Amino acid sequence: MRVEELFEAIVVGHPALAQSLVKARLGAGADPMLLISETMIPAMIEVGHLYQEEEYFVREIVLSSRAMTAAMEPLRPLLANTGASPMGVVVTGAVKGDIHDIGKTLVISMLEGAGFRVIDLGVNVKPSRFVEAIREHRPQIVCLSALLTAAMMSMRATIQAIDRAGLRDSVKILVGGAPVNHKFAQEIGADGYGYTAADAVTLALAIVAPSAVAA
Repeated sequence: MRVEELFEAIVVGHPALAQSLVKARLGAGADPMLLISETMIPAMIEVGHLYQEEEYFVREIVLSSRAMTAAMEPLRPLLANTGASPMGVVVTGAVKGDIHDIGKTLVISMLEGAGFRVIDLGVNVKPSRFVEAIREHRPQIVCLSALLTAAMMSMRATIQAIDRAGLRDSVKILVGGAPVNHKFAQEIGADGYGYTAADAVTLALAIVAPSAVAA
């Protein structure tokens, strides 16, 4: 069953309240993974739905993302202590020429909530930096973000750089952002396109655990 107060705190975007509710639930003996899977991830999926329905806009998404991040803080050390392996490793960043990180931050929060380890390279990331990060962290997935139309070609350049480095077969590349669509993703050789943050999480889970998603 969802912890409704925590669900609402994340959806409405109250970081301090969300974190205090998580601490209270943990103090009462709640299972960390159940808090994430049954309350926190559904809350962020609801945020994605509200955005799609144009009931939420950028400001609301930012607040909800901050609340999710705050709620995750007391959970991270507990998850680490279990010795459980992450669902997978994701490298993400806004490509060269784009300095926006709102959508990327939301995707990161939801991926971490779903159990992924996420390496955030930040914004205005050069193709060579993505290549370095793949070599260093050996992710299963690379997520490229762009909010500006002018930066879309940097997605193509990044994928080409990964290919030239001989790393293309080792990762799945997902792209997203306001100007991006399925057709463009196919044209530049990406493996998938997510319209919302919830889509990105579904695609990532399908890559690392296809049987679970199919079920």
